[in-house]
Amino acid sequence: SGESGAGKTESTKLLLQHIMNLCKGNSQLEQQILQVNPLLEAFGNAQTVMNDNSSRFGKYIQLRFQKNTVRGAKLSEYLLEKSRVVQQDTGERNFHIFYYMFAGLSSEEKEMYGLLDPSLYRYISGRFGAQDVAQRWKQKYQEVCNALDMVGFQEQEQVDMQAILAGVLSLGNVTFEPEERNGSVKVSEASQGWLKAAAVNVLSQLVCCVLCSPWSPSVSCCSLCADARDSIAKVAYGRVFGWIVCKINELLAENVDPEVELSEIGILDIFGFENFAVNRFEQLCINLANEQLQHFFNHHIFQMEQAAYKEEELPWETITFNNNEPILNLLLAKPLGLLSLLDEQSAFPQATDKTFVDKLNSSFKGKSHFQPGRGRVLGFSVIHYAGKVQYTAGGFLEKNRDTLPANVRGLFINSITPLLSLLFTGKSLYSLRLAALWLFLCPHQHSLMILMERMYSANPHFVRCIKPNGLKEPGVVDSQVVLLQLRYNGLLETIRIRRDGFSWRPSFEEFAER
Repeated sequence: SGESGAGKTESTKLLLQHIMNLCKGNSQLEQQILQVNPLLEAFGNAQTVMNDNSSRFGKYIQLRFQKNTVRGAKLSEYLLEKSRVVQQDTGERNFHIFYYMFAGLSSEEKEMYGLLDPSLYRYISGRFGAQDVAQRWKQKYQEVCNALDMVGFQEQEQVDMQAILAGVLSLGNVTFEPEERNGSVKVSEASQGWLKAAAVNVLSQLVCCVLCSPWSPSVSCCSLCADARDSIAKVAYGRVFGWIVCKINELLAENVDPEVELSEIGILDIFGFENFAVNRFEQLCINLANEQLQHFFNHHIFQMEQAAYKEEELPWETITFNNNEPILNLLLAKPLGLLSLLDEQSAFPQATDKTFVDKLNSSFKGKSHFQPGRGRVLGFSVIHYAGKVQYTAGGFLEKNRDTLPANVRGLFINSITPLLSLLFTGKSLYSLRLAALWLFLCPHQHSLMILMERMYSANPHFVRCIKPNGLKEPGVVDSQVVLLQLRYNGLLETIRIRRDGFSWRPSFEEFAER
């Protein structure tokens, strides 16, 4: 754990390399485990104002051992920030893979996918990069292609996947205008070319059947079509990412007798605490995950430890720590926690982000960890364990609903592109799991619940990553930035309990042997 940019993903890669080295890792499986990282980072990481290679999803890597030899591995992904596909704030970028494609594809391949100059695409904010950056992206694209081959993606699957990604980019440039005669909405004349480009890349049916169909007069507006367009782009990208993870798991699955008992080491690498100039629904989900991990840390390091001393009647002066349970109650309590109120508002068709904020202000009046928004921006503040974060409430309800027009799934299933059909067919175990998450439960909360169940069932070791400065510069240590992290992470109290407590716990057999 640690702040965004503190080095969690890099530490995870080093830890994996270390474990493989201890296993005398020369086997093909061990090398494959190390080599899937470029693929995950290309599709799941992006540049933010805090980190040029920020993980925009959480991953839990389970390594399974038999007699100190790795026999298999499994990767679980959590909370992919799909909204990044359609919107990025100032100083941020979309997922790396889009830029790698522009830099790495040949002119002929770009023509095949209908890709034009990158400055034209709204979903990447019309920004690309300098020549030296583009050259680095070109090398990264080749690494991605090598990883795809290594994992076992067929050539046609790779073509289909890149066609979907190119289609997503073209889809983002489709705009709408009202039809004067009957009050419905049509694709604007200016974006007919982008509609054709999306058609080349297999998303045309969706655009035509969903976005261009007449709306009832009460909902006749271009913004509804734009929302539907963005929903299609987000869900298509999310399914591609999930499919990649499933293919990786097929490659890394253990091939042993089911009766054989395997031991396991799990490594959790999840996005760090974030506090930007503008904080949205995604930052709330990320910071909630970090609140839960901080509580998990407190539970094991302070509560369980000191309870054991008390149970054994050891002389011990209780060490107090910054308990973040009240913040979790504010966010997770039922029926009046922040997320419960968000779900309640999301269920009402007439509810808006403003009615949600009004509900928060009335429900949490006087709560020490909540502050109403100030000024003209619709929002609120939460006093997290790591500090105060001001959230902009615009888009909270729409993102929490995570909805897709009802007729879209059938169109995806009947797509002429085999991969797009596969990603949405009911025969896929992966899509069944996603359907359960997306149709019956709020996906963000459910995903976190599964993650925390895994954490509490394990015997944990904690790696705390400390960010040396806020400038994204190597070799610079800002002592105030470091001290702040040591304080809010509870590391000063941890040092004390380790110093004064009982850090070595031999079994009776070990003690007698010695």
